[in-house]
Amino acid sequence: MKYEIEGKVVAITGASSGIGKAIALMLAREGAKVVLGARRSEHLAELAAAIKAEGGEVAYTVTDVKRRDDLTKLVKLACDNYGRLDVMINNAGIAQLSRIDELDIDGWEEMIDVNLKGVLYGFAAAIPVFREQGAGHIVNIISTSGIKIVPLQGVYAGTKNAVRTISEALRQESDGWLRVTGISPGFVQTEFVNNLKNEQMRTAALEKMKTIGISPDAIASTVAFAIGQPANVDVGDIVVRPAAQD
Repeated sequence: MKYEIEGKVVAITGASSGIGKAIALMLAREGAKVVLGARRSEHLAELAAAIKAEGGEVAYTVTDVKRRDDLTKLVKLACDNYGRLDVMINNAGIAQLSRIDELDIDGWEEMIDVNLKGVLYGFAAAIPVFREQGAGHIVNIISTSGIKIVPLQGVYAGTKNAVRTISEALRQESDGWLRVTGISPGFVQTEFVNNLKNEQMRTAALEKMKTIGISPDAIASTVAFAIGQPANVDVGDIVVRPAAQD
């Protein structure tokens, strides 16, 4: 099956590593014009160079999704360089695992700022462009943590389920002119767990990731499937996890 990706302009947050990097590389190889946002400028530059070396079209800007203006700049870069924006992929995310009664308020605020407000800022930046065009596609990278609720992941799962709920409301409110897709990865082999402050949790998560984690290319392929469908097809929620994951 040939996906309808060639020529589409796609903005991606959290694009410098892991799932975001895999998405950028795969979509560029399929002919998309990718516009990359992440906090680490050197990683963005390396990724952009790799894409250009393969003949792909790419632009990038340093983007912290906690800053609304940074999302506005990312979307503006897409429009300035390529004249439009077809897809906004809200991929940036962070997790801190702890018991709720341990009161890791700093961790809570960081997850709310990145995982929830960062996605809403992505909406705020992209929707005016999509509305003017009369079409657009938002893809949110969520998590299986919001599907199976377990101890230590309560607030993290809460932020992800908030995105899931808001996304479905947006889909219904758009009455078909806007496509909205949620993709929930399970354990994926990325640097994601390196940000965990709890050393015991970080060690356990790294071990599980090494044991059963799947390639970020599996998530990238799912994104390609979703955005490559005909304009009248909306792919809703997809779960992509290791076969061995509980």
